[in-house]
Amino acid sequence: MNQHTRSRARAFAALAAAGCLWGTGFLFGKWALAELSVGQMVLYRFLFASLGFAPGLWRSLRNPATRIRRQDLALILTASLVGVPIQFLVQFAGLARTTVSHASLMVGMLPVLLAAGSALFAHEHVRLRRWIALFASTVGAAFIAFGASTGEAGTQASLAGDLLVATSLIAAVAWILIVQALMKSGRYSPVSASAYVMTAGTPMLAIWVFAGEGALPVRLSALTWTSVAAMGLLATTVTTYLWNWGLSQVPASQAGVFINLEPVVGAILGVLVLHDVLGPYGIIGGLLVIGAAVFVASDS
Repeated sequence: MNQHTRSRARAFAALAAAGCLWGTGFLFGKWALAELSVGQMVLYRFLFASLGFAPGLWRSLRNPATRIRRQDLALILTASLVGVPIQFLVQFAGLARTTVSHASLMVGMLPVLLAAGSALFAHEHVRLRRWIALFASTVGAAFIAFGASTGEAGTQASLAGDLLVATSLIAAVAWILIVQALMKSGRYSPVSASAYVMTAGTPMLAIWVFAGEGALPVRLSALTWTSVAAMGLLATTVTTYLWNWGLSQVPASQAGVFINLEPVVGAILGVLVLHDVLGPYGIIGGLLVIGAAVFVASDS
């Protein structure tokens, strides 16, 4: 195995680990939402994540080679805005209105959307058969949104919840492409780009939550504290470092296949732990979404 092959294998392993850990976020989020609002839960998540990013942020700021350049400040702040408050508030507002399995399977659209975004904005070549896969994924998402499904305690999936989760994916694509551009510039390592973007997004999120809901509650159960800490440190800090490092080694349309480990893991956890029951249209739609995304990411 040559050096190039070993490097790609390590990148794929990092991306796969990130996808699996992201998949736990829906389960932990559903548990945390029993005591917290969407805004409070997301803010707690990123406060814990900021603790994880702190060492990388400190090292990046101390190194003159990796400090924020003035010409990059607008890009970093834009990535922070769409990648933290917009993406996560919208996504978990959707989760509060649907089931874990539905939300997870809707995220299966992301690799195809990422391939489309890469073609439009990063000028990656996308062949006709990939656009056909994009259409198939859209049909699958429609099946998921309109298919009957029940979740824990009989919670019903809703079209509004599914559409909110789908909308959050657009913000995710913008975040990924901006961060990739920052890393491709050669001025920022995956650690620096991750620490800057995600840490800067936390005060933006805090301003929104404090303005709308006031101070955070602190009398929470052990399950809620564990859930927000796990979402922050594992499903945010660790995954962001792993994902951005892998993204720096392979094209975005290739990396996208590993995002589909998130809906797979999330759906499995939803069924096994929360007793979600997917209707037949949800299952068919999920297979279409995931199959189309795997095809797009693996097509060379």
